[in-house]
This record gives sequence, structure tokens and C-alpha cells, in this order.
Amino acid sequence: MVMEAMEDTRVIVVNGARQVGKSTLARLVTERFPGSRELYLDDPAILAAAREDPMGIVRHDGLLLIDEIQHAPELLLPIKREVDRDPRPGHYILTGSARLLDLRDLPDALPGRTETIELWPLSQGEIDSTPDGFVDEAFRQGADLAVTPSRLLKKDYVTRALRGGYPEAVRRDAGRRRARFFESYITDLVTRDVRQISDIERPAEMRRLLGVVAARMGTLGVVQAIANDVGMPRVTLSRYLDLLELVFVTKRIPAWSSNLTTRAISTPKLIMVDSGLAGRLAGLSPERALDPIAPVGQLLENFVIGEIARQLTWCDEPVQLFHYRDRDKVEVDIVLEHASGEVIGIEVKAGETIRRDDFRGLRHLEDRLGDRFKAGFILYTGSEPLSFGDRRKAFPISALWEVGPPQR
Repeated sequence: MVMEAMEDTRVIVVNGARQVGKSTLARLVTERFPGSRELYLDDPAILAAAREDPMGIVRHDGLLLIDEIQHAPELLLPIKREVDRDPRPGHYILTGSARLLDLRDLPDALPGRTETIELWPLSQGEIDSTPDGFVDEAFRQGADLAVTPSRLLKKDYVTRALRGGYPEAVRRDAGRRRARFFESYITDLVTRDVRQISDIERPAEMRRLLGVVAARMGTLGVVQAIANDVGMPRVTLSRYLDLLELVFVTKRIPAWSSNLTTRAISTPKLIMVDSGLAGRLAGLSPERALDPIAPVGQLLENFVIGEIARQLTWCDEPVQLFHYRDRDKVEVDIVLEHASGEVIGIEVKAGETIRRDDFRGLRHLEDRLGDRFKAGFILYTGSEPLSFGDRRKAFPISALWEVGPPQR
């Protein structure tokens, strides 16, 4: 995607959480272009030079990579002047560990001049080298989607969810070494990343908030309820939640509604971008996950939503991600809406068996949407693909990364 953007876009912005490979990706691109230059703003000397002479430091005849651009937002206006003066494509690659252009104190610097590529932690398909094409194929084939039985068991899915997708966590052995990675990540996040983009009065409160959000992962993001749990004023809590989304730790999944479903509520669902980090914050481990009261259902729902969100960053089909819940508490965990208006509903079940009543929310959408409803799927921890009607199927969760376009 970056190489495609280099052919027709002046400024490519690679955004994503820390430790997901942004700098590595950008560096691999610059290696393909002789005469490229790289500036790493986590180097104090380079950062000082950038702040002292922003116009001079961004002027370069070839490709210029500026890593962690959020450290020096004053470079954005000089970059704008340069690309307006010299509109050649592939002029700059900017990386950032914050949703750079969403920061309120930044100037309206680069509209119409950028393409943003968002990096998530690794998907299961990237880890396993499998197709990772469920979303595209679901809209192409609907309920005719072909899925093979899975050899994975519930405990295998829990293990994958707790591993997460940060490359460093994936490389480490499960147990103490991976736990140390997550603890260091949390500490750096609170003491460095968040504080670099906003002053927070009490870092300990941010750490406590992370634990509460992880405990609530995959549930409705009701601000007042979270504020009560943390013991924080609502205004402060709202600001802290915005910060966590800016640094790619959490993501709000907007509520879906249409004029056919007027009783839908508008509260977004809140997920953690990485299920491994979420599990660590929630105190989950493979051993504790065996406890019947452990929140395994929430963990797996967060895991599945995260995998689908990753696929939306590269799939061919123009699809948006929502959730659905109405005032009668009828809900669907995931609603995927195509630009054509077609809808696919997905429910996530932690159990290894499926009952017809598990399709209640999907039937609700099907009844109201008619022909717009393309298919309804339950993703579960069992092994067999099962049919429950013309447009309702149950698939193993592994279908998410094992389904893909036919090989040619």
C-alpha cells in the first residue's frame, strides 16, 4: 500500500501504535529510493534542529522520511509549503505513534496532500502466513462462503488472543518474558507516549483507567459508567479516553442504525486495539482463562473485532465496521456495511456449540433489512461450519484468517 501511494501522493502518513513496525516499514521503502534521507525525531539532536530551523530541515530533493512526526508538529506547515512548491509524488513519508491529524492543537496543515496508512498489531494471517481475506470473501460469496473445519480448540483461540499481535510479544515465549513486555509497554505508554501529546495531571489515574477499560473490553463505552468505576470526573475521563484512542490503544466501534431500526442506541462499543495487552491489563493468563468466571467471552469478542478491523485496512471492498444494540437489548456484535448498502452481521460466541437462539440478533437484522441483509455469521470456538438457514451460518473463528480468494 505504501509503494502504491508513493506513485501518486505527495505525503504518506504511516500511523499506528508503538512497536507495530512503522519505522521498519518506512525504512524498507526509503531503501528502494537512492538519495533518500531519514530523520528520527526521538534523537534529541535531530529534534532540536527540527525545532530550530523547521523550514531548512524539511527541504530535500529526494524522499524524506520523518519518524515520529508528532514530536515536532511545527514541521507540518513547512512540509505543506514544500509540497505546494514541488508537487511530485513520494516527497515525504511521515510516521507517528499518534493519530497525528486528529490532534486538536495541530494546524490544518495537509488536507488533500496526504494518504494515511494505519498499521495495527499483526493479524493472525500475518503471523501464520494465511490468506486473511474473510471480509472480502464474505461480501463476494455471502452465505455461500466455503469454510473448512478447524483443528483449533477454545484454548487455542484464548492463547492466540492473549498473545496479541505486537511483533515483540509474538516473538517472546508465553509467560514471564511476554508479561514483562506488556508491563514495559504500559509503563512507556503512560509515562512517555501519552504525556508527549498532552499533560495529564495524575499518571496513576491513566494506569487505573487502562485496567478498567480492559475489564470492560468489547462492551458499550458509557462514559459516566467508566468514570464511576475509575473515580474520575466525567470531563477528565472523556479527555483521557480520547488520548488512549489517539495513541492507538483503544478504538471506538460506532453504533449502527438505519431508518428501519429506529430503536437502535447510539453508544459506541469500546475495544482494546491489542487483545494481548487487554488480557494482561485484565489480569488474564492461559491458566486463569480456565476459570469458568473468567471474562473469556469478552476477550474473544475483542480479539475477533480486532482481526476484522485489521482486514478493513487492506480489503478491496469498501466496508465500514459497526455494532448494533437496541432499547430491547437485541444486539449484534459486529455489523459490516458495504458502500452498496449490503449488510453482514456477525456474532462472536466463546462456546463450542451453537443453538438456534444464538441467531436472535441476526434474525432481527434480517427481518428488518430484507434484501440488504447479505448474510449472518456466528464465529465460535467449535470446529465445524454449520448451516442454520439460507443466510445464516456458523463458522470456526479461524475462518477469519484461513478464508481468502482462490489461488490462481
